[in-house]
Amino acid sequence: MSEARRAVVILAAGQGTRMKSALPKVLHPLAGMPLIGHVLDTAMSLRPEVIAAVVRHERDQVAEAILEHYESAIIVDQDEIAGTGRAVELALAALPEGFEGSVIVLSGDVPLLDAETTANLVSTHESANHALTLLSASVANPTGLGRILRDSSGEFIGIVEEKDATEAERAITEINGGVYVFDSVLLTRALGLIDSDNAQGEKYLTDAAAHIQKLGGKIGALEVLDAWMIAGINDRAQLADAAGELNARIVRQWQLAGVTIQDPATTWIDKNVSLAQDVTVFPGCQLLGATSIESGAVIGPDTTLVDCEIGAGASVRRSEATLAVVGQGATVGPFSYLRPGTVLGANGKIGAFVETKNAQIGDDSKIPHLSYVGDAQIGEDSNVGAGTIFANYDGVQKHETRVGSHVKIGSKNVLVAPVTIEDGVYTAAGTVVRKDVPSGALAMNVSPQRNVEGWVEQNRPNTQAAEAAKKHGEQ
Repeated sequence: MSEARRAVVILAAGQGTRMKSALPKVLHPLAGMPLIGHVLDTAMSLRPEVIAAVVRHERDQVAEAILEHYESAIIVDQDEIAGTGRAVELALAALPEGFEGSVIVLSGDVPLLDAETTANLVSTHESANHALTLLSASVANPTGLGRILRDSSGEFIGIVEEKDATEAERAITEINGGVYVFDSVLLTRALGLIDSDNAQGEKYLTDAAAHIQKLGGKIGALEVLDAWMIAGINDRAQLADAAGELNARIVRQWQLAGVTIQDPATTWIDKNVSLAQDVTVFPGCQLLGATSIESGAVIGPDTTLVDCEIGAGASVRRSEATLAVVGQGATVGPFSYLRPGTVLGANGKIGAFVETKNAQIGDDSKIPHLSYVGDAQIGEDSNVGAGTIFANYDGVQKHETRVGSHVKIGSKNVLVAPVTIEDGVYTAAGTVVRKDVPSGALAMNVSPQRNVEGWVEQNRPNTQAAEAAKKHGEQ
C-alpha cells in the first residue's frame, strides 16, 4: 500500500482588526518568530508534498515572511468572495494537477498546535478512512467559537457557528479547533455545494462537513485535552497569554533536559535557542533568537542575549549582547554591552561598564572596566586599562585599531584609529596613541608635569583647600 499524499493549506488572509495594529496579525512575534512561523514549522513536520498559504491583507508583507521561512510554499491570493471555504477552494486549485490525498488545513493564528498533535490527527484520519477529521476541545468559555454537534451516542453530527447557533447550541462547550484533515476529492465536491447564505455572508469551510456527510463521507472529531493546541490569537491580550504559556513549556523542556533555570517566572527563552546540559540561568534573563549556550555556562542574573554563542564554562552577568561570541571560560559583566561583531576569546574578560562593537578579542585578553572598544582586533593575553577609548570614528568613516599580543594598555588611553600597536607594547597612563607603536616599545605622550607653588592660597583664598594648605605649610 503506497503512502498517502499530503498537502497543507494555511489560512492567513485575515486582517486581524482586533489586534489594532499596522502589522498583520500573523506576523506578530511569539517566542522569537512570527505567529505563522510556528504554523509553518508544524506544517513542515508532516513532510507534505506541498504547503499552500492563502493571503490577502498586507499580501506582500505576509507572503515575504512565509517564503523567508519556507521558500517552497505556494502563495495563494484570496479573491473578493469572503470566507474560509473560499480560501480553501482557491488553495485546492493551486495544488499540483491531479493531486488526490489528505488536505490538512491549519490557521495562521493558531501557533501552539504542535507537531505531535497534528501528526496524530492525520494518522487517525488516514487509518480510519475518514473524509474529514477535525480537532476539538472543551473550554470554559466558548463565546464566539463554532460548536461541535454530537448525537446521543456521541457521534459527530456537525458544526455550527455561534452567530447561526440556537440558545441550546450556544450552551455547548466543545468547540471546533479550526484544524482539519480532508479527503481532497470529497472536499472539492463539498466546496462546490457551499453558499454564503448565513449571518456573515461568507462561504464557511465548516459548512463542508454537512455536505461531506450527504455525499457519504465519514467524519470524526478528535478531542484534545490541552485546549492550548487550538487556541487562536485575536488580540494582544491573547497574544500575551499564549506567549506566557509557550514560554513556560519551553522553560520546562530545558529543565527536563538538564538545564538549571532558577526562576522560570522571570526567564524568557525563544523557540530556537539551544542550551546544553548543566547550563545555569539565573533570574531575569532573556535568551532570544538563535542563541546557543554550551555546557557549564552561567547566565545572569538580569542578562539579555540575542543571537549569541556562549562557550562552555563561560559567565555572562547583568549584561546585554547581540550577535556576539563569548569563548570557553570567558567572563562578561557585570553591566557590559556587547554589540554585533564582538568575539571574545577563551578565558578572556569584558568587565564592568565596557562596550564593544565589531571587536575581535583574543584568548586570555582582558578589558576589565570602563572602556569602549569598537572596530578593533586584539591579540592574545593583552590587557586594556580602565577608561580606555578606541576612537574609531573620524566623523565620516569608521577605522580599525590593531593591538597585538601581550600588550599592556595603560589607564585612560585614547587609541586613535587607524593605528597598530604591535606585540609586547606598553603604553603609559593617559596616552593618546596617534601613531603606530613598534613591538616592545613604550608609548607615552611627553608633556612634563608642572607644579605652580602657592596657586591655591593666591587664587582660592579663604577656602578649605587654602586653609589646609596653609596649615600643612606651617608644620
